[in-house]
Amino acid sequence: GWVSVQRHFRERGIDVQQDHTTVIGIGDMAGDVFGNGLLLSDKLQMVAAFNHMHIFIDPNPDAATSFVERQRLFDLPRSSWADYDSTLISAGGGIFLRSAKSIAISAEMQARFDISANKLAPTELLHALLKAPVDLLWNGGIGTYVKSSKESHADVGDKANDALRVDGRELRAKVVGEGGNLGMTQLGRVEYGLNGGASNTDFIDNAGGVDCSDHEVNIKILLNEIVAAGDMTGKQRNKLLAEMTDAVGGLVLGNNYKQTQALSLAERRARERLGEYKRLMAALESAGKLDRGLEFLPSDEELNERAANGRGLTRPELSVLISYSKIDLKESLLKSLVPDDDYLAREMETAFPPLLAKKFGEPMRRHRLKREIVSTQIANDLVNHMGITFVQRLKESTGMSAANVAGAYVIVRDVFRLPHWWQQIEALDYKVPAELQLQLMDELMRLGRRATRWFLRSRRNELDAARDVAHFAPRVEALALRLDELLEGPAREQWLARFQAYVEAGVPEVLARVVAGTSHLYTLLPIIEASDVTGQEPDQVAAAYFAVGGALELSWYLQQITSLTVENNWQALAREAFRDDLDWQQRAITVSVLQMVEGPADIEARVVVWLEQRRRLVERWKTMLGELRAATGTDYAMYSVANRELMDLAQSGQA
Repeated sequence: GWVSVQRHFRERGIDVQQDHTTVIGIGDMAGDVFGNGLLLSDKLQMVAAFNHMHIFIDPNPDAATSFVERQRLFDLPRSSWADYDSTLISAGGGIFLRSAKSIAISAEMQARFDISANKLAPTELLHALLKAPVDLLWNGGIGTYVKSSKESHADVGDKANDALRVDGRELRAKVVGEGGNLGMTQLGRVEYGLNGGASNTDFIDNAGGVDCSDHEVNIKILLNEIVAAGDMTGKQRNKLLAEMTDAVGGLVLGNNYKQTQALSLAERRARERLGEYKRLMAALESAGKLDRGLEFLPSDEELNERAANGRGLTRPELSVLISYSKIDLKESLLKSLVPDDDYLAREMETAFPPLLAKKFGEPMRRHRLKREIVSTQIANDLVNHMGITFVQRLKESTGMSAANVAGAYVIVRDVFRLPHWWQQIEALDYKVPAELQLQLMDELMRLGRRATRWFLRSRRNELDAARDVAHFAPRVEALALRLDELLEGPAREQWLARFQAYVEAGVPEVLARVVAGTSHLYTLLPIIEASDVTGQEPDQVAAAYFAVGGALELSWYLQQITSLTVENNWQALAREAFRDDLDWQQRAITVSVLQMVEGPADIEARVVVWLEQRRRLVERWKTMLGELRAATGTDYAMYSVANRELMDLAQSGQA
């Protein structure tokens, strides 16, 4: 849960481990979730907290001394707020019983919690505390304290808290962390989100518990099988299990970090991708896998209304969909051959501490839950890094199955070493603005999306992960390092401008080189394929490919296609088809240039000769580009015509 809280604040430019952060808590230090959470930073200023018995108020706490006192209460068996040393509480604070008739409101309390009354009944005070302007509302308690203004208290079904409950739009805490379950209704979370609040959902923030037991079960099964085979004693097994605690904790926190990061990436583009989410929900509904009403997801009418107001789905709604899309993909993978592919099954190792994976690789492959674990790991990895709608989008545009999409994704991930670059971006936490990190990740996602699509379309039924990674990875790596030498003209200038901007913003140079060139890195795939076809060295082919692109201004043309606004699914499919055509055309022209019988040896000169021989077609293409430049507004029909012209040029080389 704390990982979620850290992310919300980091994205608002606050480091909860370094900056003073005001908190109101629901629960007490004896509670596991509540207590642990409030001991994860000694910079917290806990200004108020309450449980079923007491209300604790400390309007202007000293972060360091109160941290030590919270630690003492946490270590004290069955402690309550009454055990807190009242001499440490700041002026105007105190510990009050919830059974009191009324509570006098000090000037300090009035100032801190924005209360005007001089005295309040305990429930009135709690109601005011829930609406107070603080940084964080940390819920580790039992009960539902926030609903939406459209719900009645009866809808909530937690009578005990009717008198203190507030509406999502009334919350003034910047962030809500849900360590406990059901602290807010789902509609309450959505209303809070639409009013600018930051929260996920309880099942995202406290996913750690379930995740932890999953890891433990998988590890125990593995070790029991090793013990049964006589390769380890029961005593050794128990010792090893005890040593694994921290490593398992690391895996669990890593999963939580990745999942909340995926929600941030989804939230950034929630408005522009609304159409994709609609289609995903419709697909899940028609397959009988999702009931929107049950999950409090908005209807299409509500979504259209949000779109008109420039809004998309909120984080709590995306939290529901990320869970559904992972479950759906996992089920598809289980029914496929993916978990049986030796290369793809290596994914299994990511579910175990590295030490175990190194030591017991062989027995791991015989694990009786192997297929389930492989499917789960691939589904989590894909959705966390490529987005909630990725599989649905590619299934629609390529006609391939979810399992095909996942298999192609793993190839792309390993060919471009995406996890390596992704980790480098994560390592910039608190060193560069969070928004820049999300932007860099967005670039990697786009590369991943386009490259996965390329594999699905160009190798329709012959994907072989081990073979494709072995063939493409070393060639991509060799060319990627020299990308800036291979690019020329406007493409190189653009790359350079982006590279310099990233470096100035604090991005390490090696990472900046890669991320500045994601749109060109993707073209290394057709370049390598053209090299396979012509038998020429990849760098020769790359030089020809980029020279053709420069001479015919194809980079500019691709940018125009990419920036076409999409208003419906047909336009989205058309835009992808235009991009596919352009890939094919540029590759075809490149191959034709390389296979010219009587061309000069110099690549640039060859391109000039090739174009000269087709002067009429080239002039038509240049005229077309001129018209596109002069056009006001975007029209898909113009691009259909332009693509036709380019196709004529590409096919002229195949006579």
